[in-house]
Amino acid sequence: MTGYVALLRSVNLLGNSTLKMAQLRAIAEEVGLGSPRTFIASGNLLFTSKLAEAELRRTLEQRLEAHMERSVKVIVRTADEMELVHRTNPFPDVAGNNVLAFFLNDPAPADLLATIRNLSHDERIVVGRREVYVAYGERGIGRSRLKIPAAEAGTARNMNTVAKLAVLARELE
Repeated sequence: MTGYVALLRSVNLLGNSTLKMAQLRAIAEEVGLGSPRTFIASGNLLFTSKLAEAELRRTLEQRLEAHMERSVKVIVRTADEMELVHRTNPFPDVAGNNVLAFFLNDPAPADLLATIRNLSHDERIVVGRREVYVAYGERGIGRSRLKIPAAEAGTARNMNTVAKLAVLARELE
């Protein structure tokens, strides 16, 4: 069995699209995922499965859409992949809560850096395999005006959360 992390996009933000984590665990059980558990109420599901990433993503998206009556984007990573995202963080000198990894289902577009808008002088960006790392400057994440159009297809987690998810996913294996 492989340990996985499913990252849901746009759930439990500002009271919109509410999904209780108990409901998410129940959905995971309904579709046959092993040892489902959640981490913080922002749509992080950990589980085991023998299925491939694409099938897991499709299954979860279909079941979540039926439950929530709207489309929910799901990004799936193995325990190894989550660990790699954490280990290859290009900004180890920045506090983990001030660095986001934007997770994408597909490799980042080659022109991603050219499409970025409102990058401040102290914000830094590095494109990974299927992640975009952003170290936010003095204004922090909450006040940043940075726009990364390609990242809108994915979902972001700060490096503290990525680190914890990597550990929890590894424990499932």
